[in-house]
Amino acid sequence: MLEWLFIERLVISAVLGCLIGVEREMHDQPAGFRIHILICVGATMFTLLSISVTGTFSSAADFSRLAAGVVTGVGFLAAGSIFRDKDRVRGLTTAADIWVLAAIGLSVGFGHYFLPSPPRYRDSYCIGCPDFWGGFSTAF
Repeated sequence: MLEWLFIERLVISAVLGCLIGVEREMHDQPAGFRIHILICVGATMFTLLSISVTGTFSSAADFSRLAAGVVTGVGFLAAGSIFRDKDRVRGLTTAADIWVLAAIGLSVGFGHYFLPSPPRYRDSYCIGCPDFWGGFSTAF
């Protein structure tokens, strides 16, 4: 029974990563469709692994440590997408996107399916995509 719950959470995570990745791919942005799915599913897998190992070995184990490790590791991954070009800094939105994807993956892995719903993260994704959310400027 636990395996089906894990599969369900991985599929939900893949769908949520896919939705965000498709939008980024349509606008020809870095870190597109596949990257978004992999980051979201990877964070969910680490969460599910920590839940599984915690239930197997010890009831007193702290599975929040693994979540903190995911946030740190994805922070380094996101930082790699930021670069400076003359007087401009590029990749900040991509870095924030990667970091939010890890949070979505972690929340789905812990069973909070409705936390990463689009209205919660609308402000994170409205910049630069007026056709997706409507009414926002792309002059940023």
